[in-house]
Amino acid sequence: MKKLVIAASVSVLLAACAGGMGMSGNGSGASNPMVGGAPMYPTKDIVDNAVNSKDHTTLVAAVKAADLVGTLKSPGPFTVFAPTNAAFAALPAGTVDTLLKPENKPTLTKVLTYHVVPGKLDSAALMSAINAGGGKATLKTASGGTLTATMSGGNVMVTDAKGGTATVTIANVYQSNGVIHVVNKVLLPG
Repeated sequence: MKKLVIAASVSVLLAACAGGMGMSGNGSGASNPMVGGAPMYPTKDIVDNAVNSKDHTTLVAAVKAADLVGTLKSPGPFTVFAPTNAAFAALPAGTVDTLLKPENKPTLTKVLTYHVVPGKLDSAALMSAINAGGGKATLKTASGGTLTATMSGGNVMVTDAKGGTATVTIANVYQSNGVIHVVNKVLLPG
């Protein structure tokens, strides 16, 4: 069961890579939002969409290095907070290269699954949870950690265990097995 959740989480991440979203994203899933220069189709799963986003090539490479590709076609649903290539590039020099080494696969897997929340939480569901929580919502990730969602202006903000905060730049990128929210920072587990 844990492998299925991790696999699903990874697939959501891949989907997130493939599809972009911001809180201004399509709430209905009726149109095909563009992410990384490619349309994201709500009838396709995360894997089938993710490989086309030019903004998520680092995320896709990380999913491959973690051997999580095989799990990305599971039914979910999953909510993925998908960091862009620019988010990975903002990490300290050498971090991505180090994480992609075979000996660091467990750490890479933990980082990737930390971006995945079981269930389908579109922007309306996130905002509802934030309001119900008095201004913040605690989200349990597939890695077993927690993320904290808040609002700042009209944006959903996601804070990790280390106090780093990412902004959802593209919301509601619907996939057949979940929803992706593109974020501008890599979220780090404690």
